[in-house]
Amino acid sequence: MSAPATVVAVSDLSTDGSRRTLRAAPILRFAARAWLVVAVLGQLLFAFYVADFYGRAAMRGQWQQWNDVLTAGYIHGDTLGNSVLAAHLLCALAVMLSGAAQLVPLIRRRWPRFHRWNGRAFLLSAVIASLGGVYMIWTRHVTGGDLLGRLSMSLNAVLILGFTGLAFHHARARRFDVHRRWALRLFLAVSGVWFFRVGLMFWLTVNQGPVGFDPKTFTGPFLSFLGFAEYLLPLAVLQLYFIAEKSKSAYGQLAMAGGLALLTLMMAVGITAAFAFLWLPHL
Repeated sequence: MSAPATVVAVSDLSTDGSRRTLRAAPILRFAARAWLVVAVLGQLLFAFYVADFYGRAAMRGQWQQWNDVLTAGYIHGDTLGNSVLAAHLLCALAVMLSGAAQLVPLIRRRWPRFHRWNGRAFLLSAVIASLGGVYMIWTRHVTGGDLLGRLSMSLNAVLILGFTGLAFHHARARRFDVHRRWALRLFLAVSGVWFFRVGLMFWLTVNQGPVGFDPKTFTGPFLSFLGFAEYLLPLAVLQLYFIAEKSKSAYGQLAMAGGLALLTLMMAVGITAAFAFLWLPHL
């Protein structure tokens, strides 16, 4: 083969590879958006449950109803602990609502000022919710579980605080692409409690009952795994998405899209089960 022919052949192969990448990129973006839509809808369902159940009980002065869900929720006479719990729940609700708004591209483009102030509210609420959560799991054991479970939730709080600082720092420095990445990491980390519930209900649905843990003590190897996986697994998937997003490999992008599609299906099953068995009965 002559040199010009070789150049043409290589050029054709390069062009063909670029075309495959161009065709794969929209599929990857669609899979990511589909995952995000399902996740946000699931979080809005959870937010509605939190506002309706806890808010309705508070407005009626029936604080003890919180203990129908939390093992050590409202404690008569513990003004500090009850206040921290109320602030945690209120900020958790704010995180889910403001976080959903931050992810809408139309809002970022048309109402940048709202995006900035809503982002500040999201960051502040994430900090308060995480600190309140750490206080409660170490002083009141509101969710039950063992020492490893409390350690996993504490690590989650540390990551939330770190991601909050980094997202704010890069936004102030106007490095918006880097800010976006840390803000997405924060969104996943602060959603850890939600991922735990969805993951647990998916596991129970698939296995048709508790496997790998004792439902009475709420301890066991699966719960220990899920306590860390609730935020480390989504963060790992996000990092893989960032790599695939920049990759020139169409096969890598399509593999990532397929993985996201599978995770979206699993998440949808978990959300449906959580709504039906955890949230709806208390509405």
